[in-house]
Parts: sequence; C-alpha cells; structure tokens
Amino acid sequence: MVKMMNIAFGIMCLLLGYKFGNWKNYRKYYPTILFLIIGDLLYNMFTYNELIWSYNKDSIFPNHILVNLWIMMTVYPATVIIYLSHFPKKKIKQFFYIWLWVFLYVCIEIAGLHVFDLIDHYHGWSMWWSFLFDIILFTMLPIHHKRPLLAWGLSIIVIIFFLNAFDVNLY
Repeated sequence: MVKMMNIAFGIMCLLLGYKFGNWKNYRKYYPTILFLIIGDLLYNMFTYNELIWSYNKDSIFPNHILVNLWIMMTVYPATVIIYLSHFPKKKIKQFFYIWLWVFLYVCIEIAGLHVFDLIDHYHGWSMWWSFLFDIILFTMLPIHHKRPLLAWGLSIIVIIFFLNAFDVNLY
C-alpha cells in the first residue's frame, strides 16, 4: 500500500476538495491555485541541483519531480479551494483557521516523513522549517486571493530569505 500512497493521497485530497470545496466558484480560486503551483515550480527550479526536501519515488512515480507534479495537480487545487472557500471573515477566527491548517499540514508531513517514508529532508531542512513555511503559506494564500500583487512582492522576499538561509547556489 505504501507504494501507492502518493496516488491514494492525491485522490483522497481531490475527493475532499469535491466534498468540502466550493467548485461552483473555482474560477475565483484558480489564480491562487496557480500561485501555489508556481511557487512550488520555483522551488524545484531553484533547488534542482540541491533539493532541500524531496518526495520519494514509488512504484508509479519514479522520481521527486513526477510525484511533485501529481501533488500540484491534486493536493494543491483541493487545498486552495477548501481553504479559501471556508476562510473566515473575522480576524480572530482567521488566526485560528490558519493555525488549524498549519497543524494539519505539519501532521501530514510528519506522517510522510516518519511513517510512510514519502518525504526526505536535506541540507538542514527540518520540521521546524516546514512549520515556519506552512505558517507563511497559509498566511499568503488569502493575501494572494485578495491582493495578488502584494502576495507576489512578499513571496519574492520569502524566496530570497529561504535561498539565503539554505545557501542555495543558483549557478
């Protein structure tokens, strides 16, 4: 079953997205889905020679890139549509909602790392870095949804921070 875990996880996310997401208004969320996918593509491009973390191959997907593309096509759209279609209006509820999703994503990564051997960390990346990244991610998605140019500007700062923090060689 572990060999099919990536497929199962993607399908499960799509089913959850279908059940709990607002697919009638998917066009409203589509730019933010692309924002998330482009961010991940940039990660893969910038760290091509030195991945900081990677998905492990399985019997269906023979390498990180193919697993990652599957995640981009299944998990990311479902995440964005569920997350944004239920995003609260009140600030205090937004705070707890963001933390709920950070907790969910951290738990999924811990399971992928320690239980199912689906993910590996390299070059100093750890669950603490993933935790920080998830806070940034789930804060950035609603910003992008409402003010995309601000989110892109902030993302450039975040990208520069992570490239420097992990001494990623772009040459």
